[in-house]
Amino acid sequence: MTVDSDVSISSGQPTPERVLVAMSGGVDSSVAAALLVEAGHDVVGATLKLWGGHSDSGCCSVADVDDARAVARRLGIEHHVFNFGDDFDERVVAPYVADHAAGRTPNPCIECNRHLKFDRLLRRAEALGFDAVATGHHALVVERADGARRVARGADAAKDQSYVLHVLTEDTLRRVRFPVGHLSKDAVRAEATRRGLATADKPDSQDVCFITATGGRSTFLGTRITTRPGAVVDREGLQVGAVAAVELVTIGQRRGLGLRGGGDPQYVVAVDVPRATVTVSGALDLLVDRVELDALAWVGAPVVGPLLAQVSAHGVPRPCQVDGHAVAFTSLARRVAPGQSVVLYEGDVVVGAGVAASGPSPR
Repeated sequence: MTVDSDVSISSGQPTPERVLVAMSGGVDSSVAAALLVEAGHDVVGATLKLWGGHSDSGCCSVADVDDARAVARRLGIEHHVFNFGDDFDERVVAPYVADHAAGRTPNPCIECNRHLKFDRLLRRAEALGFDAVATGHHALVVERADGARRVARGADAAKDQSYVLHVLTEDTLRRVRFPVGHLSKDAVRAEATRRGLATADKPDSQDVCFITATGGRSTFLGTRITTRPGAVVDREGLQVGAVAAVELVTIGQRRGLGLRGGGDPQYVVAVDVPRATVTVSGALDLLVDRVELDALAWVGAPVVGPLLAQVSAHGVPRPCQVDGHAVAFTSLARRVAPGQSVVLYEGDVVVGAGVAASGPSPR
């Protein structure tokens, strides 16, 4: 990781703190709690009960609560379970469903961080007298020369989660800790093994805890919205295929479009839910030189000059500049699905973000 010369990695408060650790039942949060205990902080673990339905993603299950409790017992700390299911349904699940109904591709993990892990949990922690909340996210908090704090990439580029944490405000960053942000994933597992933690070899959870691997989005959304079949057309408007549910189609999709075999590969370049129409074209038409943004927001003062734009949790950062309320890429880049967050970095530090608006019409 590279950090600009005018920022430094924040190590938090110099004196021991009373810290509430969000323990998901995974290895990262387990080691985060262990490191804080070792550093002499007064640590309490808390597992959030968010999704009340079936889950096979390795998150939000009874087994995860048991794993978190076992680690807390090993560390000799208290452990609690907080039921935030009502907020999760309202703030994460409902917007996820509404976005699909409108033809957008949502980011539920970002909304969970915004409203649950770093809002409701933080407010609960403050009410209980804690100084800070810690999580197992792979990210860092850096402090600028003027004292301002920012989210930055963690040490392990492959596991970095700064993209889904871009919503954290400076005030929030003063009250959160990311103890494993300076470690690689392999180092985290080695620490868990060395300490005899039950989660040392536990697989990573999937991104969306309420979407099962067996049922997928179609099953989940099929009971919550009325999906409609749609026509798949080419650039000239001629129908070349069909989809069972236009609301489930995303930009860049290649399969499940009912296309005849042969010819060059065709990709989704536009989705029009009101007209129940999906437009496909060749690989070149999947590329654009800019993306328009809704609600572009800077973390501090707007940055003028070269930046990097990341358009998915584990996407490749693309060189760009901001042009009004649009991101202009220095070279052609893949279209961004409406609803996806576009996070702006200066080096490894998050400086702003926006949400992709409806893209341009196919050329």
